[in-house]
Amino acid sequence: MRLDVSAASPVDVYHLLTGIVTPRPIAWVSTLSPAGVANLAPFSFFNVFSANPPVVVFSPTLRRDGTKKDTLLNLETLPEFVLSAATAPLADHVNASSKELPPEESEFVHTGLTPAPSVKVRPPRVAESPTAMECVVKQIIPCGTGPIAGNLVIGEVVTIHIADEVLDPAGRVDPRKLRTVARLGADFWCHTSDLFERKRP
Repeated sequence: MRLDVSAASPVDVYHLLTGIVTPRPIAWVSTLSPAGVANLAPFSFFNVFSANPPVVVFSPTLRRDGTKKDTLLNLETLPEFVLSAATAPLADHVNASSKELPPEESEFVHTGLTPAPSVKVRPPRVAESPTAMECVVKQIIPCGTGPIAGNLVIGEVVTIHIADEVLDPAGRVDPRKLRTVARLGADFWCHTSDLFERKRP
């Protein structure tokens, strides 16, 4: 199979990309609307890009009708967000928070999750999640226009919350205890519990 991207539909390209680039970590992002409603949504276009300063990036794509999602609209008015860990025990909640709700309704209420106050930013974190990173937006870069076009959100981490029970004796995060989940193509997800080690040369 060979696909000429310039002649393909964005939806077809999207399905191929998300099937090839796997597994993708999930940014479980909480923001605040101008009316003060706490929004919570998962995004699988996500990663960490720097440690000094600590920088994370994620991309809320436009909807298939080309309109902006609530997360992006919220960040344009209040450039702060929190990334809570998407873990195996919370996978159903993560998935439920992807439902399109009216902007006046909170995904925290819809999913039954608890908003916990943050320290340096105004959006809340997910109390049930074992880790959270409070972030301030440094830049939002539109990557295109129209359906499924990305918007690269660059955020600087200003506070990190980690539950002691997911740390190893050296004080580092133990992946066997954190048990994050990740996205594959279509409706498939995966666990990050099938581990193997390789020492760097």
